[in-house]
Amino acid sequence: MAAQFGRRLRKGATTTAVAAAAVAALSASQAPGVTPAPAGGDGSTSGSATPPESSATGNSPYYTDLPPLNTPNKPGGSINLPVATGPAEAGIPATVLNAYKQAEAALAAADPACRLPWQLLAAIGKVESGQARGGRVDANGTTTSPILGPVLNGVGFANISDTDDGAYDGDRTHDRAVGPMQFIPSTWAGWGQDGNDDGRKDPNNIYDAALAAGKYLCAGGRDLSVQSDLDRAILSYNHSQEYLRTVLSWFEYYKRGTHQVPDGTGVLPVDRSDGSTGASPSPTAPVTPGPSPSPSPSPSQPGGTPSPTPPPTTPPPTPGGGTTTPPAPSPSPTETVTVVEDAAGGQLTAVAGQEFTQPVKVRAKNARGLAVPGAGLVFEVVGETDARFSGDRRTVAVRTGADGIAVAPALLAGERTGDFTVRVTVAGRAAPRLDRTATVTPRQADELTRTGDKELTAAPGAEFADAVEVKATFKGAAAAGVAVTATMITAADDPAENTKGPYFKDAEGNPVRTLTELKTGADGALVLPKIYADDQTGTFLLRLTTPGGATLTIQLQIAAPTEPSAPATPAP
Repeated sequence: MAAQFGRRLRKGATTTAVAAAAVAALSASQAPGVTPAPAGGDGSTSGSATPPESSATGNSPYYTDLPPLNTPNKPGGSINLPVATGPAEAGIPATVLNAYKQAEAALAAADPACRLPWQLLAAIGKVESGQARGGRVDANGTTTSPILGPVLNGVGFANISDTDDGAYDGDRTHDRAVGPMQFIPSTWAGWGQDGNDDGRKDPNNIYDAALAAGKYLCAGGRDLSVQSDLDRAILSYNHSQEYLRTVLSWFEYYKRGTHQVPDGTGVLPVDRSDGSTGASPSPTAPVTPGPSPSPSPSPSQPGGTPSPTPPPTTPPPTPGGGTTTPPAPSPSPTETVTVVEDAAGGQLTAVAGQEFTQPVKVRAKNARGLAVPGAGLVFEVVGETDARFSGDRRTVAVRTGADGIAVAPALLAGERTGDFTVRVTVAGRAAPRLDRTATVTPRQADELTRTGDKELTAAPGAEFADAVEVKATFKGAAAAGVAVTATMITAADDPAENTKGPYFKDAEGNPVRTLTELKTGADGALVLPKIYADDQTGTFLLRLTTPGGATLTIQLQIAAPTEPSAPATPAP
């Protein structure tokens, strides 16, 4: 990268000037969808309000390397190339890239007004940690060793006392920045996410960290397609105009095009804003973080923090005195997947409000019919439905295991019944594709019983004094939310709607003899609306039915009041 500029960049006026020039060159043709704001007097893309004093990174040191002035010429389309093509700096490690795209998809579903582009996450990830140390992550997206910044003990950095009891950074005295997106522990406690559905919120996991960064950037109702909101978001991550320029330069660079490279082979940044150079400054002392705790009920205000620890230039020593072998670069799975097939079988069916018992399970294969491990697959709920994957998400990304199989998180049926589609694609590609039909059936009851046995009677033209109350059960348990149809019928063996006798009233007060929008409560109970009698007398039948086959027939009696008998006249 240095050869592109003729020298390494350094902190200060020279860096700022070059950064401004790079942003200007890269922004010559503004990408569509971003509304520019007027330039400020300080040379930054201003119009942004002053961000809060706190920030995700605590305004920590960061890498000031800028992208080449010769940008890629294949906008977003080179992700599926089998090998790196174009400038090395345009390559993003496969797992890291997948995490950014998954975070973009999650935010598009949860907060579509934010319009978060994955290239912004890539720009911040580049500046904070060099894309997780060039993509040194395992198959689940966790860094092969923790990325930790220097101890914040007030010596050359801010003095921040420990806020996590060493759970994230291994230091019980002071805090340290953690992970590929460099959250300080107190900020992670409030913003941490579980982006890969493994039940943990780990700042050293690129899926978790990317999703947390996306939510942090979208906070406050920002629309990142508007330049002023984009500026505010970046400045909220690190309140520095130089940081803003550097991130924007990488953002524009990545929007012009990227390509996927194997994990562990990404280009590392060199220059840092704290004046240190080299790709591998190490923290003051090695630490071993404890297990990731659950996030705090509310985020604490973050403090200052240093920049991440880039990867060591030599493998770390093993307990036996030798050296470990770095993990082999991951293959580019999206290049080899030619078939996505169902691996579960059976029908995807669930009762409204319940979880689908059949898993959404698929297998990725290459052209030779062999399983492809480590492939990033995207599962998406498509169609008019309120069904969602766990976490209230319409879209999730899952990597295949060693057997080429990926299983989506739990799929939950909503209240809307009918069919919808679960679509599975390879991350970043439209084909191959697998569509599975899923069906949501109505809530069911297999038994209806009347509460109470009092005779239901009314005089002609009057209303029945006692309400009809019933309870629905399914397999012996209360059936909540079950639809009940109530119809006045002509006879038990001829359940046509009766045109005379008892009736209900609609919203306008008109007589109706069928009600279809009744539902049982949480305890399975239902009290019918008031029933009225016309001028017909006799015994009439009310029939109640539910999905699932439950049926109950109730007698209603309309009878004229009995006339009191005259006293007998005694014989003379």
